[in-house]
Amino acid sequence: MATRYAAGMSANEQIGARFERLADLLEITGANPFRINALRRSARAIDASPLDLAGMILHDRASIIALAGMGEGTANRIEEIVRTGTMADLDTLSKQIPAGVPPLLDVPGLGPKKVRVLWQTAGIEDAATLKAKLLDGTVGALPGFGAKTVANILESLAFMERGIGRFCADVGWNAAQRFLALLRGAKEVERAEFAGSLRRGRDTVGDIDLLVSSSHPEQVCELFCADREIEKVLVRGDTKCSVRLKNGLQVDLRVLTGDHFGAAYLYFTGSKEHNVLLRERAQRRGMTLNEYGLYPDDGEGAPQTRGVQAIASATEESIYAALELPFIPAHLREEIGADPLGAPAPTLISMDSIRCELHAHTTASDGELSIEDLVLAAKARGFHTIAITDHSRSSGQANGLSIERLREHIAAIREVSSMISGIRILAGSEVDILADGSLDYPDDLLSELDIVVASPHTALRQDPETATKRLLRAVEHPAVDILGHPTGRMVRGRPGMDPDIAAIAQCAGRRGVALEINAHPSRLDLRDTHVRIALAAGAMIAINCDVHSEEHFDNLHFGVATARRGALTTDRCVNALDADALSGWLARPRG
Repeated sequence: MATRYAAGMSANEQIGARFERLADLLEITGANPFRINALRRSARAIDASPLDLAGMILHDRASIIALAGMGEGTANRIEEIVRTGTMADLDTLSKQIPAGVPPLLDVPGLGPKKVRVLWQTAGIEDAATLKAKLLDGTVGALPGFGAKTVANILESLAFMERGIGRFCADVGWNAAQRFLALLRGAKEVERAEFAGSLRRGRDTVGDIDLLVSSSHPEQVCELFCADREIEKVLVRGDTKCSVRLKNGLQVDLRVLTGDHFGAAYLYFTGSKEHNVLLRERAQRRGMTLNEYGLYPDDGEGAPQTRGVQAIASATEESIYAALELPFIPAHLREEIGADPLGAPAPTLISMDSIRCELHAHTTASDGELSIEDLVLAAKARGFHTIAITDHSRSSGQANGLSIERLREHIAAIREVSSMISGIRILAGSEVDILADGSLDYPDDLLSELDIVVASPHTALRQDPETATKRLLRAVEHPAVDILGHPTGRMVRGRPGMDPDIAAIAQCAGRRGVALEINAHPSRLDLRDTHVRIALAAGAMIAINCDVHSEEHFDNLHFGVATARRGALTTDRCVNALDADALSGWLARPRG
């Protein structure tokens, strides 16, 4: 099959996104509303389906046609996408609209109707023109564009501009893993690793740095440059190559011998600030440090070209030891300010530390797995507990549960719990924190739940004071166990709220409420700096995958990376508690 699915999205989500984008473009051009609505219904049905439509379309087409919201036309388009990787209607329509107009749909606050007005009334065909006409007052004079709307769009553009040229971490991770699998499978390769901001666990990456140890660099470069996802080879040398992938991501490869690998791994991991600190420390001790190793400083320059024996170069650990430093994990190599190199690094939380998932969704709301399938997936990963936390009633777009449906859902969870041994199943809910800080369900219903994850999903432009009061009210509610994705930010999508994290963490610490790092690569909320603030204020941290499909469990490493950047240790994470300790935490006094 020719289809390529976007990183971080299921096959159904990717197919549904194309239907949704076609509907958007049709709406921009003023097409028949009935056709537009039909496409949107198909998109919703595809997204919501627990079935693997891409896998079914080639052998069980009739079953897809029979599904609610589908039909012959929808099945035809799904098959076209699966077989060819394209959607002809979408490609044709895209060519009829100026290239800069569809990307305007990605600006938070701009939907198809507004983009249509901007394009056809004001002649705005790209983001640069939009910004100029926002600033000169042209847009503010258009119908439906008041002062507040103009201000919000300007804020969204500014936020997006700060992320130009960067990709969410999962895009980099998936590309790196694919290249590493390719390279590590070659007999000429002794070792292959990724470095750079991806290794440091940043929430976005600008490019990917790959390092290979090999005595056959020409063969390695040939293998690398032949990858099917490469759009253009930018540089091809004897030991260095740079390519641009079809998704725009640049990948750089360096091939070196094993005796220099540790120094290169340290150098290309960075950060620049950390490397400067290490070089300065080396200079103070009469040494010089570069990407080839740590050498005596004889003042002659480039010791690696003159046969000078390195003091340390094969491993990162040996270089830190020669500099009389404890080993510093890659996730902590962005600290700057007063010399951060003196104290030993804490023993950071690791993937192996995580023993339960406390935020997951089923087909009852907007998940892809049944209760039983979700539980079995969690059990297969060795978790002692899985919390089922489907959306509350105000999340209509996520098929949130009414009071009656939630009670039925609790009963269904209890029934599955009686059938599956070896894992504890918690009946919970991801309860919306409403704009005033109140929760989306009455207290008597909340008391029936084993766990409550309270999360903000709307009113995410509140000013800091209002947002702080809102979240404090939620944390102070006696039913709340976890404050989910506290700011509501979306990486490279929206900034979210800017509450006083320290004040919220202090309150959470007093009440035993955990603040969540949502591990989805589009969220990573709390972010790393907030984790440090929360830990200093005494709060516990949760690392949850916000599971909607089985592959979402794989997002755990993004959450752990963010936690490590925030210096989280195992003892401060509720997901690292054993089963008895977790039960004790959930049974804590509620005030």
